[in-house]
Amino acid sequence: MNLALWIATGLLAIVALASGINKTFLPKEKLAKYPGGEWVEDVSVGFLKTLGILEILAAVGLILPAVIDIAPVLVPVTAVCWVLVMIGAIITHLRHGDNKSVVANLIYLALAVFIAWGRFGPESFTG
Repeated sequence: MNLALWIATGLLAIVALASGINKTFLPKEKLAKYPGGEWVEDVSVGFLKTLGILEILAAVGLILPAVIDIAPVLVPVTAVCWVLVMIGAIITHLRHGDNKSVVANLIYLALAVFIAWGRFGPESFTG
């Protein structure tokens, strides 16, 4: 179970980091041309950059606290925050009729729920 949680955490951290780097450093116009990127046209550059930075921090929060053993409870807390971000992403993509992105968001949401459940519960870092 611990290995499965680490694999899920690693995958989710990679997704969060890649997405965050794109949103933080790529121009808004380029992001809007990606498949599923139509929603970018509805938000400000500031919102987009803030979301990107939060996604980068989520990638760090999923891995670093457990690895350095400082406040490892932040791992499941970050996973819960990611669930909230994915709910927002699902709503946004549904409004734009982008069902392929919704499927991906549901997978990321499921990974985050699994991590939160596992790290708050049976494979807690504190227990």
